[in-house]
Amino acid sequence: MFAFSVFALRLALGMTACLLLLPRGVVNPRYYRIQFLIVLALTGVSCVFAKALSGLLVFWVFATVAMGSALLGSLVWSLERAPGRRFLIAATLLILAGALMNLDVHDPVMAASPLHYTLADFTSAAVLGTALSAMLMGHSYLVAPTMSLRPLLILIAALAISVAARMAVDGLWLWTARRSLGNLDNDMILLLLVRWAVGFAGVFALTWMTWRTARIRSTQSATGILYVVVIFCFLGELTGQLLTNSTHLL
Repeated sequence: MFAFSVFALRLALGMTACLLLLPRGVVNPRYYRIQFLIVLALTGVSCVFAKALSGLLVFWVFATVAMGSALLGSLVWSLERAPGRRFLIAATLLILAGALMNLDVHDPVMAASPLHYTLADFTSAAVLGTALSAMLMGHSYLVAPTMSLRPLLILIAALAISVAARMAVDGLWLWTARRSLGNLDNDMILLLLVRWAVGFAGVFALTWMTWRTARIRSTQSATGILYVVVIFCFLGELTGQLLTNSTHLL
């Protein structure tokens, strides 16, 4: 249950960060409202999965404030020319980061290697957030077909960079891991192959296809590919968390 709580918070953090990447005045406010409502729901899901843990008072404070901030964000983006929109995105981002860091304190892997785990947190959040945000952005072109391609291309490029950063973190951890890969059983080796083949190689290939498809303004096809990207990213990151908990291999 702890892993699902971390996963939900990472996704919420990544989706919030993506809002800061979007150019002003191009994307319909409806997109921001949906993003904030999803962040609100994900933070609530994280709390549900974390309720069995003890000593999480600080986490509950951060999570409650984050949900309030996300709700306020959805309301602010419902009002025309409401002030403080960008500030609210940044504030929600920092609060979610605080909640995630406080939750991580209860993970023994964090105590063993805080730097690697922190890097894994933020790169995983970037991968998950950009993948889902790009897919949702693709849907925006169904109701606004003449909208500039710039927001979608920005998110696709951010996804590629995020996956590269995540690969670097995982690769560094494998290179410096104390536990030899030769000591892993067949099930763990299979999970490691799935992690890299699906969560990295597959995502990279599909991201390149999405980029090429979006460039010719075939946004519906790009959105369809992004559905698969989201599935691959979710599967890869959940597999990575399973490896972390089982073998301390990120």
